[in-house]
Amino acid sequence: MSEQTKTIHPFFSEKSILFPVILLSGIGIVMVYSASSSISMDNHNTVFYYMKKQAIFMGISLCVMFVAASFPYKLYKSISYIILFTAIAMLVAVLFPSLNIKAGGACRWLNLGGFTFQPAEFAKLALIIFLGYSLSKKQDMVKQFFVGFVPHAFIFLIFACLIIIQPDFGTVVVLGMIAWGMMFVAGVKITHLLSPTPLLVPVLYFWIYKVDYRLERIMSFLNPWEDPLNTGYQITNSLKAFGAGGIFGKGIGLGMQKMHYLPEPHTDFIFSIIGEELGLLGVLLVLFLYLILLLKGIRIAKTSKTIFGAITATGLTIYIGVQVIINTGVTLGVLPTKGLTLPFISYGGTSLVINMAAMGILMNIGASRDNEKNA
Repeated sequence: MSEQTKTIHPFFSEKSILFPVILLSGIGIVMVYSASSSISMDNHNTVFYYMKKQAIFMGISLCVMFVAASFPYKLYKSISYIILFTAIAMLVAVLFPSLNIKAGGACRWLNLGGFTFQPAEFAKLALIIFLGYSLSKKQDMVKQFFVGFVPHAFIFLIFACLIIIQPDFGTVVVLGMIAWGMMFVAGVKITHLLSPTPLLVPVLYFWIYKVDYRLERIMSFLNPWEDPLNTGYQITNSLKAFGAGGIFGKGIGLGMQKMHYLPEPHTDFIFSIIGEELGLLGVLLVLFLYLILLLKGIRIAKTSKTIFGAITATGLTIYIGVQVIINTGVTLGVLPTKGLTLPFISYGGTSLVINMAAMGILMNIGASRDNEKNA
């Protein structure tokens, strides 16, 4: 291989990551515009408010992805504790009324001089980097319960407790799947990974069945058509959107569910608007682009020349995959309603920036693997 080929920047060499991300983000801008036009006009007297902000977010995020791809991934090991404690500090800061922004009864955003930031999104990336470092460092003893499992489960528990207070149960689920998935790939024993199960059952019982609105979500998930105008409102309207779209869709801008029928059409339920306006073909295109990303992530993890790279790439792939599965599963009625955005497509600056940063790191791991192989 020529020297010129070796020095191609990871941002450009990892095209199977770059192209799907740009296409998904472009689809996101178009669909945010379509899904938010009615809400935007009512709240801001223009149909372009959310679309313009999403376009700005995309520009910033692409720069972040470029920088993340430029930064040698092995150096994250030396700053993993800094990243970890920064994430914890931000999760603590969001609990203070003077620093947070409250919306929908939840305190999930920090007010940073006119800018808003969601620490829970950064916590996902911080957990991946720290677990990648710690699990790779302890490979010789990873099968020992108090070395391979307990310390990493404890870090997850700290994050979980701080995020539950906000409250944000969906993010805790994502963090748990990332942590357990990374530990499994790193070689932690299955019996150790399953050890919290006896404690998890009563916690889930209290957390779900002893809290009215969460119990209502479960019951509406099991039979949304029993109360379609109340507890089943989101799911039934989401399903109506997919049904109305058919194979080819109604066309961009022609959907009806975004007209104050389907809640959060430009964030949590934007996949439903895609189904209505772009139809089955649009849905399959979006899922195909995600599949390309996930397959590339798996390939990078399997062929990485370092344990840290392999474990970290696994975490980054799980991170994107879990969010896609939960968001699409909720909109299609196969999972209980939970507020999680669709990566690269849903409106939101913090999630887009962090998702792009994650892909930048994955790019660098992939490019470093190729360079090491051909050195």
